[in-house]
Amino acid sequence: MSRHNSYGKSNKGVQKRNVLKRFERVDVLKRLGKWTNGENAKVTGLPKTPVNM
Repeated sequence: MSRHNSYGKSNKGVQKRNVLKRFERVDVLKRLGKWTNGENAKVTGLPKTPVNM
């Protein structure tokens, strides 16, 4: 018995995302040296970061 075509491939959803989650953006800002824990603890208004870091 074979699998139906509608199921697709198992690695179909492993694409490169172009939007980072907040914790990923904080990690990138830490690597760039633009994050300090005390002063940048706000939830909104984080600066834009490059995706491919």
